[in-house]
Amino acid sequence: MDRDQLVEHLKFAGELGIAGVSRDATWRTREIPTVRGADQPENEQTALPAEIPPVTASEAGEPVQLIRNAADVLESIRTDLGPSCTRCKLHTLGRTQVVFGAGNPDARLMFVGEAPGADEDEQGIPFVGRAGQLLTKIIEAIGLKREDVYIANVIKCRPPQNRNPEPDEVDSCEPFLFQQIDAIKPRVIVALGKFGAQTLLRTQDPISRLRGRVFEYRGAKLIPTFHPAYLLRNPPAKREVWEDMKLVRQHLAETT
Repeated sequence: MDRDQLVEHLKFAGELGIAGVSRDATWRTREIPTVRGADQPENEQTALPAEIPPVTASEAGEPVQLIRNAADVLESIRTDLGPSCTRCKLHTLGRTQVVFGAGNPDARLMFVGEAPGADEDEQGIPFVGRAGQLLTKIIEAIGLKREDVYIANVIKCRPPQNRNPEPDEVDSCEPFLFQQIDAIKPRVIVALGKFGAQTLLRTQDPISRLRGRVFEYRGAKLIPTFHPAYLLRNPPAKREVWEDMKLVRQHLAETT
């Protein structure tokens, strides 16, 4: 235990009313007062054990770790989700693994996409295929690196044939995304594509109407834009995405 951890431990102990500790073994053996039932005379008191037996490691289990930072919270969320989630039907429809999310747990900028594709399903990392490579270039265009941001999807498992996620799948999965957002506390969230933006904003407006605007969302600025996969099919739309990313860069600068 390092110095900072020790200070926090002692501070926590003080809040519980523990005044101090001692290396003397007898400190752990305290005299326990006797108690007397309401119908017992004073000379027939029931004595409690003078020493409480120590709890063994096997009885106590693993020590409880206090969650102190976003990385710990994210790991707790990942553990809760599990490596082979069965909360919706996608686990029976050919997915290989859960794709939780990746990046800087203290990121000021977070990207939210729709769902993993084939490459992501194989590698377990979001946005690693052709669309992911384009997203990396977009991130670098505003002066950041991929490891500076956090990337996740609304759905953590690949839908068959990359179809749109269905309502029951969203209902099962989106609480984990909300927990990720609340753990990271990004300054700006970029919703990538129609599905990501509509899911987060609870709207049926098309992405063409949503992009170019800024929304307040869970303590962050949410900026919808076209999905990188759409840009691969429609390269001229890159100009509009660049306008959106300049908006992202502006809001990041304002919250430095």
